[in-house]
Amino acid sequence: MNTIRWTTLAGVALALRLLPASAQTHVDPAYPIHDRDRPQPRVVDPGTASTQSAPGRPPADAVVLFAGKDLAQWQHQDGSASKWKVGNGFFEVVPGSGYLYTRAAFGDCQLHVEFAEPDPPKGEDQNRGNSGVFLQGLYEVQVLDSYKSPTYPDGQASAVYGQFPPLVNASRPPGLWQTYDIVFHGPRFDAAGHLTRPARMTVLHNGVLVQDDVELTGPTGHHQRPPYTAGPAQLPLALQDHGDPVRYRNLWIRALPEAAH
Repeated sequence: MNTIRWTTLAGVALALRLLPASAQTHVDPAYPIHDRDRPQPRVVDPGTASTQSAPGRPPADAVVLFAGKDLAQWQHQDGSASKWKVGNGFFEVVPGSGYLYTRAAFGDCQLHVEFAEPDPPKGEDQNRGNSGVFLQGLYEVQVLDSYKSPTYPDGQASAVYGQFPPLVNASRPPGLWQTYDIVFHGPRFDAAGHLTRPARMTVLHNGVLVQDDVELTGPTGHHQRPPYTAGPAQLPLALQDHGDPVRYRNLWIRALPEAAH
């Protein structure tokens, strides 16, 4: 079959798409167990899965960041219109044009990304289909052709760059569409700018759990681990131009509610 499906942890994947309207980390004592008068979770059409030939349909409550036609929701860092190439249902990095940033800002979220590595492959190590997905423009999930192509573990596909190697290498061959499903909770700071909550991230790569609620040390970086700097709870997403013509399609995001503690 050519369906892009979550081949493992299918129940986890479905649960991520059907997050309740009010996320909680503890049982709410205000409601008795099995209370039928407790407010019902809102209904969300979960959409459909993608195939190699066609992207799926996002959940009904998602913000669609690319619907296959244009990059109107994206811009370069200086605010100029995107220079990346738009093809038939996908868009592609134009080497040397610069990173893309969403025009809108986002905070805690569920993010879905589909990407395809150049085929035939060129280069090796970090020069093989390199790009990246930056939550809040600061926290990178590495995009790389890691199919039978070794590199340093905390810089391979689906690594939280420079901090956490993936639990496994779930990469598909170049030319095939791959998926990242990312659950991100950004950092929080008090009025004095002190960190009160580090950023956390869970990542599924092609349906396989590769980052399990990891706690980030701060923004990601190359040969450095910068400390947290106080900032807003919502910032634009970014996609990296690293000089390779990586393709993307079917990007969507769902805002997550503040967890009740």
